[in-house]
Amino acid sequence: MDNLLLGVKQFKDELYPEYKQLFESLKSQQSPHTLFIGCSDSRLIPDLITRSMPGELFVVRNIANIVPKYRISEEYLATTSAIEFAVLGLNVKNIVVCGHSNCGGCRALVQQYQFKNMPHTIKWLEQIKEIVDNINIFDQDNMFELIEKQNIILQLQNLMTYPFIKERFEEKTLQLFGWYFDIGTGTVFNYNRITNQFEKLGE
Repeated sequence: MDNLLLGVKQFKDELYPEYKQLFESLKSQQSPHTLFIGCSDSRLIPDLITRSMPGELFVVRNIANIVPKYRISEEYLATTSAIEFAVLGLNVKNIVVCGHSNCGGCRALVQQYQFKNMPHTIKWLEQIKEIVDNINIFDQDNMFELIEKQNIILQLQNLMTYPFIKERFEEKTLQLFGWYFDIGTGTVFNYNRITNQFEKLGE
């Protein structure tokens, strides 16, 4: 905790003055260009890997970067409401779903015995259990990477169940991207719908 408190002080004393005008311009409104849906994993830092500034990304994070299928409900729907607000309220032009290597949520699909004392986590992950149902998990050299990437593709499909996203995507006023972040190498791969492959970005 001491490191966090020191960081806050350093931000206010050293970094904030450098970006004072930017923060002043943002104090009354925001207009992010991209909704970034990522895993809550502490190793995935959206602003760091995209070199984005305050005001550029509207960020939603949860375990395994899941996009629940669209539904009308009286429940409190955190991820769904954030997506709705970003698209209809902030009029973002892009949505990025970003998964990553060594994802604990994706591993839990196979290794549930390690998560037996986390009933809410297991319940949340039921939304992506079809990934394991549809592949032979015992005959893959890179089983977890395959699950992680299939999960990204599934979430892109789930985004299209939102009527307002489907409409804007078809009108070409909203773009959807699926990214895979390799933690060990710092490499980001983008999903190509035509080739059904993840292709390296930044080269």
